[in-house]
Amino acid sequence: QVQVAESGGGLVQAGEALTLSCVGSGLQFAKVAVAWVRQAPGKERDGVACISYDGDDKSHISSLRDRFPISRDNSKNTVYLRVIGLKAEDTAKYYCAAAANSFCPGSWFSGTGFQTWGQGTQVTVSS
Repeated sequence: QVQVAESGGGLVQAGEALTLSCVGSGLQFAKVAVAWVRQAPGKERDGVACISYDGDDKSHISSLRDRFPISRDNSKNTVYLRVIGLKAEDTAKYYCAAAANSFCPGSWFSGTGFQTWGQGTQVTVSS
């Protein structure tokens, strides 16, 4: 059974950067795709980026591709989301979600199709 836990959020100024970490537990973590999904106050959850089990396939929301690179280090059971040039509209709770399979589900961008979710880490950007 895979479990995930996020860290790295905080209160930052506009234009700054953060690195969010998703640490997975369980022998299967390195075999499943993982996504970052965010939810702003009063809005639906939206996928930000997704990465395949081996890190070779990465998918991003096109408008966020340059500012939100995703990566993983399976030797550390960790998936990272680097968030660069933060804007006020990036304020949201960021969740890590693990899929049941090795590749990102076709619905990842809507924040659906995942089996395991973390508790989220809050990112608040002040302008």
